[in-house]
Amino acid sequence: MKKEFSEYLEDIILPTEEQKQKEFWDISGVLKGRSNEHLKFDIRPMFNYVKGGLAKKGNIFSVADKMVFEEKNNWIMVDVKELIQYIKNNKINIVQLEDLINKLEWNIILSK
Repeated sequence: MKKEFSEYLEDIILPTEEQKQKEFWDISGVLKGRSNEHLKFDIRPMFNYVKGGLAKKGNIFSVADKMVFEEKNNWIMVDVKELIQYIKNNKINIVQLEDLINKLEWNIILSK
């Protein structure tokens, strides 16, 4: 996943193992043709959730700027601070990706 997503970035920086474990980000860079801001991305893959469907774990202590979800034809990015605030405001632990796309303001969907 990291290699595929890195094709959309410039000026790539990879975290040290310590940064990855304590700061919860996987790759940093500038989105080609979208921004000049250097951002940190959480691109951990999704997994099969015990209750069915795909899931992705997050961490409220993450210093990642964006969380990236991979779909068959798209990369979906949501703002981590906005996501954490949404979770706190709604007092929930589990969110649906479709809800994040519809209810959060800062989303980018990149076609593969």
